[in-house]
Amino acid sequence: MAIGPPLVYADQAVSIIRRKDATGFSRDVCAILLIANITRCFFWLGNHFETALLIQSLLMIVAQLALLYICILYRPSSSPENLSGSSRPLSFWQWHSYVQYLEFLAGLIVFQAILFLILGRSEVFVSVLGFAALGLESTLPIPQLLSNYKQRSLYGFRLSTLLGWLGGDSFKTIYFFVQHSPLQFQVCAVFQLSVDCAIVAQRLVYGNSPPLSVLADVDELEETLTLAE
Repeated sequence: MAIGPPLVYADQAVSIIRRKDATGFSRDVCAILLIANITRCFFWLGNHFETALLIQSLLMIVAQLALLYICILYRPSSSPENLSGSSRPLSFWQWHSYVQYLEFLAGLIVFQAILFLILGRSEVFVSVLGFAALGLESTLPIPQLLSNYKQRSLYGFRLSTLLGWLGGDSFKTIYFFVQHSPLQFQVCAVFQLSVDCAIVAQRLVYGNSPPLSVLADVDELEETLTLAE
């Protein structure tokens, strides 16, 4: 239960390293998992849910920090940072340097720590914290869903990751109901599983052929090599 979810992303990381290209995998997935699991750790301080889930959150944070580094190292040429710049406010989660991501996460931890010291004894605050953490985590597949829709392909997104999401979220949903986990866990798990099913449908409809942006990069590289000869 604790080790399985973080390991789902190992194959995705290996695939990116082999291709030296992070095209197809949404970096926002890392953002959601990092913010959600950091928040879940603070939720645990106010509501001691299963220790296995806390360990899972800690391992997931480590795994996503590593995956984020790999995604930045092999970011595609079509990423906003390499083009005209990000259209997001403050270029959120589309920064150039890995250090900028770490600075944001450090600031988030400090901010949540201060809030918890002030409001940690309030049951309402702890409940809201739980819904925030688990609600955010339940949106995990949405950036990937949108990325797949945008490029009309699941190219670069490993089938093993998709199956890991589907299998893990199915098990997680059943586990939360059987163990009578807090309502936050149950509601968010059901929502997340429904989005997983939507991505499975995308896989069946779109397939995983390279999108036009990747084919254009390949053609440009071949043309450059031809001219060099």
